[in-house]
Amino acid sequence: MATHDSTRDINLHSHGGVDGSTDVRTVQVQKSLMTHNDGVAAENRMRFGSRLVLNIVSSPGSGKTALMERTVRELANDLQVGVVVGDLETDNDAVRIHDAGAPSVQIVTGAVCHLEAEMVARAVDNLDVEGLDVVVIENVGNLVCPAAWDLGEDLRVTMLSVTEGEDKPLKYPRIFKDAHAVIVNKIDIAEVVGFDRAKALDSIAKVAPAATVFEVSAKTGEGMADWLDWLRARRVEKVERLSKVTVG
Repeated sequence: MATHDSTRDINLHSHGGVDGSTDVRTVQVQKSLMTHNDGVAAENRMRFGSRLVLNIVSSPGSGKTALMERTVRELANDLQVGVVVGDLETDNDAVRIHDAGAPSVQIVTGAVCHLEAEMVARAVDNLDVEGLDVVVIENVGNLVCPAAWDLGEDLRVTMLSVTEGEDKPLKYPRIFKDAHAVIVNKIDIAEVVGFDRAKALDSIAKVAPAATVFEVSAKTGEGMADWLDWLRARRVEKVERLSKVTVG
């Protein structure tokens, strides 16, 4: 993988590979300048090959990690999922995902409020990509900074929870506009917190009319079947698309 000028020291904590190993390593992640980011993202795409790659973004506390825990467990018989997790501090989320059954790498970004393609490239060195079907990049909790950074993903997924307010898509339009899917999480407590479902769906439709919307509870499993079926279908589509390119 190419490297570029200007670096940040960022901790990576690797939690197991496809073979179940539990080594933990701290490495230096070289950060590309913004002008190089798209090039590194393109390199990431080449490296991922036929793996379906998701970039999941949300504000802190929306439930990204809980969603990934349940997704990993429920896809265990179908697809091997690997996860790259970004947080300002600690590797708690990567440990949780590893305990759910997926190899995971945590990028501890320190003061950096988003992930960049170069960070993901270095993190993926700690994953056996060839043994995976799906790679999920769980971005730093932030609805502003991550919007500008291509990480080499196929699909961007934006999540909000029912506790955040129905107008969140209108307040942070770019992160929702660029989403292929929008997940509304914690619907099991929607009534308790006074969540206005119709208003929220209208806000999403105004900003991201082409996005597929999923209403789920990562805690109870409600609505998860549609999300999982969507992932399976997107994975098949990518493999078939690449097969046609290869044959052609």
